[in-house]
Amino acid sequence: MNAPYFIETLARNGDVLHRHRVDALPIRLGRGYDNDYIVDDDHCAARHAIVDHGEDGQLVLRDLGTRNGVVHRGKRSASVTLNGDTVVRLGHTSLRVRPADFPVPPEQLDRTRHGWEGGVPGLVGMLLIGVTALCSVWLNDTQPFQLIRYLQALAYGIGAALIWCGAWAFANRLFGRHARLGRHLFVFGCGAAAVAVFKLVSSLLAYSFSFEFITRYGAHVVVAIGAVMLFYHLVTVKPNSRHRFAVICVLLGVLGSGLTLISNEQRMGRLGDELYMSVILPPGTRIARDHTVDEFMGEVGAMRAALDAERAKKARDAAAAEDDDD
Repeated sequence: MNAPYFIETLARNGDVLHRHRVDALPIRLGRGYDNDYIVDDDHCAARHAIVDHGEDGQLVLRDLGTRNGVVHRGKRSASVTLNGDTVVRLGHTSLRVRPADFPVPPEQLDRTRHGWEGGVPGLVGMLLIGVTALCSVWLNDTQPFQLIRYLQALAYGIGAALIWCGAWAFANRLFGRHARLGRHLFVFGCGAAAVAVFKLVSSLLAYSFSFEFITRYGAHVVVAIGAVMLFYHLVTVKPNSRHRFAVICVLLGVLGSGLTLISNEQRMGRLGDELYMSVILPPGTRIARDHTVDEFMGEVGAMRAALDAERAKKARDAAAAEDDDD
C-alpha cells in the first residue's frame, strides 16, 4: 500500500461524505488540532487512534486507550488491520483508509434517475395525488354536489402524501446525502394514479365484457403496485442495493397477496374480494352478450339445488351429533 493515503468519512449507507489526503505514515486521528486528520465528533477523543504499518507491512489502526474505543463490525477492538474496504467507527464517525494504488471498480451504469429529483417531479407528484383524490370522490359521489367533500379529499390526499413521503425523505437524509423529497412525492403520485387507473379500467372491462375475475382479484394488483412503489422508495434511499430490494419487495408482495386470500376466506368464505361486480356503468358500455331469463332461472335452479343439498347435509350432521350424545 503506497502513499499518499486517503481517509474517507462515510455516511450510514456507505456513501463518501468527505475525503482527506495524507502524504505519509503514521496518521494520527482525533478531535485535537494537532492530528493529521481531525474527527469532528464529540464522542471522539482528542488523540483517538493512529494508523501505521503493522509487522506484516499492512496498515493497522490502533486505539490510543480512549473511552469509546475503535469499533469494527459491531465489536470494540484495540487494533484493526485495514485492507482498503475496512470500515471502523470512532465515536459516531465511520471511516476507512485507502492508499493511492487502491483499485476501484469499473464505471457503473447511472441508474439514479436524476430527472426524478427536484421541484418539478415533486410538483408532478402532488398534481397526480390531487387529481387522483378528486377523481375518486367524483366517481363515487352519489349525493348532490358539495364543494367541501372535494376539498376534504384533496386535503387528506396531499396530507397523507406529505406524511408518507416526508418519512421517506427523512430516511433518505439519515442514510444518504440528500432528502430527495421531490422524487418520493413523484413515486407516491405515480403509484396512487396507477391504483386509480387500474380500478377504473378494471371496472369498465369487468362490466363491459363480464370479466368478473378482474375485480374479484383486483386487490392483488393493488398489492403489486404497492410493492413496486416500495421498491422505488428503497432504491432512492440506497441506489446500490437494487437486487436485494427487488427480492424483498417481491416477497412482500407475495406475502400481501397470501394474507389477502386468507383474510377473504376467513371473513367471507371465499378467496375473491367480492362475489359480484360492485360497479354498475351505463348500459351502453356493455359489450358482452346479455343472458336470457331462462338462462338466469337455470342458474338460480342450480344454485338452489346446491343450497338444498348443503342444508340437508347440515341437518344430517346435526342429527348424527344428537344421536352420538344420546
